[in-house]
Parts: sequence; C-alpha cells; structure tokens
Amino acid sequence: MRKNKKGFTLLETLLAVVILSTGILLLTSSWSGSFVRIRKTQLNQDVAALLERKMAEIDLEYRGKPLDSIPEEKEDDFGSEYSHYRWKLVSREFKAPNLSSILMSKEGGANEMLMTMINQLTEHLSKTIKEVKVTVIYTGGKKPLEYSVVTYFVDYNKPLSIGGGGGGP
Repeated sequence: MRKNKKGFTLLETLLAVVILSTGILLLTSSWSGSFVRIRKTQLNQDVAALLERKMAEIDLEYRGKPLDSIPEEKEDDFGSEYSHYRWKLVSREFKAPNLSSILMSKEGGANEMLMTMINQLTEHLSKTIKEVKVTVIYTGGKKPLEYSVVTYFVDYNKPLSIGGGGGGP
C-alpha cells in the first residue's frame, strides 16, 4: 500500500513563514523611510512658505519708512493653523567692513583724504542700512528647529555728505 502525502512538512511551513516575514519587514521599513522623508519634505515646504509670508509682511510694513521704525526684536506665532510654528525678528545696524587696513597695506598706502572719505562712507552705510533676520521656529519635534533668512532695508533718503578736507581758492 502506498501512503498519500497531503499537506506541507513543518520545515516547508517554517521556511515559507521566514520568507514571508522577511518580505513584510523589508516592505514596512521601506514605507516608514518614505514616510519620514515625506514628513521632512512637508516640514521644509511649510517653513519656506511661512518664511516667505513673514518676509513679505515685514517688507510691506517697513518699506519706505525710517529705519528707526523697525524694532530690534519682535516675535509671535502663526495662529492656530500653524500651532507648532513661531517666528522671531531681530534687526541690527549694518556693520560695514573696515577697509582702511586693506588700503594701508597696499604699496604706497592711502593718503589721508582717501582714508577720511572711506571712513565717512563706512559710517554712512552703517546709518542707512539695517539688517533684518527673520527666524521661523518649529516646536513640534523632539527639539526646536530654527530656519532663518536675512534681508537688508536701505534708507535712500539719507544724504551722503563726504567732506573733502581741502581748502578752496
């Protein structure tokens, strides 16, 4: 008499379970990696849009006004729609680089009149340009993430007065 073998052996069943679980594990890790990348992309897109929106609001609010009207610090949130986001504005006087050391290091140096003009120009730039840094802070993660952008406001109405220091006829 011949025995009829129907069904699978224990070894075949275990092997099929191992192959199936490995496939499921690879699939879920791929999906979770994609999900993390999608969340990061969404976060970056939200931050870019909020920075652009806030910079446009600040530009509309202070464009054409005296530089003194721009506060040194200001912060707020974006309302209930973006509850995990805050923004902060920090402004400061523009610091022009000191060019006198570069001019003096050149062969022959620089004369006194040129140095006076450069110093007056540097002082004028410091008074007519204001640096404004806007930061969007995301507080929805484990630690806050900050994204910043900087712009410069220029007061074109301040006259440039560079004195020569030379005598007239």
